[in-house]
Formats: sequence, C-alpha cells, structure tokens
Amino acid sequence: MNRIRILIVDDEKLLLESLELILSMNEAFEIVGLAKEGKEALEILEKKQADIALVDLNMKGMAGQDLILKIKSVYSSMKILVLTTFYDEENIVNAVRNGADGYLLKDAGTKVIVQGIFNVMNGQSILDSKVMTALADIMSKRSTENKYKEKYAEAEILKNLTEREIEICQLLSDGYTNSQIAEFLYISEGTVKNYISTIYDKTGIKDRTLLALKLAKIFS
Repeated sequence: MNRIRILIVDDEKLLLESLELILSMNEAFEIVGLAKEGKEALEILEKKQADIALVDLNMKGMAGQDLILKIKSVYSSMKILVLTTFYDEENIVNAVRNGADGYLLKDAGTKVIVQGIFNVMNGQSILDSKVMTALADIMSKRSTENKYKEKYAEAEILKNLTEREIEICQLLSDGYTNSQIAEFLYISEGTVKNYISTIYDKTGIKDRTLLALKLAKIFS
C-alpha cells in the first residue's frame, strides 16, 4: 500500500515537531517535509512530491491563504487540510474559496486530525464542528441580511447600507439620540458616531434632521 505523503506547514516549531512525531507513528503516512512558512513549503514541493499539505493560516512570510492558492494553481491534484486556531468568517470563507479541502482546528485532537487526513484523501470535505457552527451562523446572518435588504430594496437611500447601518437608520427615524442608540444596540457611543458618519457619506445627506425625516417616510 502506498503511504500518504504529507507536508506540514506551521510556524510553531513545537507543533511542527509534535505533528511530525505523531503522524510518523502511523504506517499509512510518510512525512516528506516540514516548513515554517509558505515560501519554504513551495521550495520543498519543487524537490519532493506530497499528496496532502497540512497548512496553518497565520504565519510570517507567505501566509496560509496565499500558499493554498499557489499550491492549487501549481499542484491541482494535491489536497490541502487547513489546521489552525482561527474559525472566523473571513478565514473560513477565504480558505474554502482558495481551494482548501478541509478545515480543522488545532485543538481537534490527534484522532480527528488523522481521520481528517484519510477523509480528505478519499475525496471528502472535512470541517471542524466549531467551523460548521460558525458557517451556519454566517449563512443565517447573510440570509437575514438579504431578507432585510429585500424589504427595503425600493428605498434608494438605503441601497448601499449594511444591515447594522439600516438598524441605526430605523432608530434615527424614531428620534433616538446617539447615547440611546448605543444603549439599545449594546455598542459604544463612539461607534454609533462612526456609523452615522458612514451613513451620511453613503446617503449624501449630512443633516441629521433631514435624514431622519426621509427615513421616517420609509420606516413608517
């Protein structure tokens, strides 16, 4: 049986060495290289073949997201399993968009990581349970935002505003002060001021009273 050839890319030396030790104990795996950042990983791939790369996202030099793009463009059949501590919207969406075949968190545990490698090599897409939860929240948020925007699609003044900015517009139309808006939305008054400044720029209306009157017609 051909062993799965693995490249590990992470700027944490201890984790790099730990993964090498743990995965080397599995007879199905062969570690072909260890890299501390993207450029070093690509140099290894010029000399050795790998079936899958375990890639961290936050690294000095060439970061994980750029490495994923580069690997997929040059070694299209190679699999990539993201192994990171980050599961925020930007990192998840970008990694998947760039071509990652799986996304696991470093605290997932050895068994999950090992099984994740097998699953990805078998053509399955593997996502950490926390990542799945984060994705579900993202999809729910976007669905709500889209419905919210559709509701006021005919209101030209709102077409370039985000969901939060529209929320603030509703409160403005009801005559809320900045401090009242801050208290209602559980954000700072300074943040409210920043939002309102952005709303002024996007709507082209710099007068608060005039803006509130126009908004009142929409939200009434």
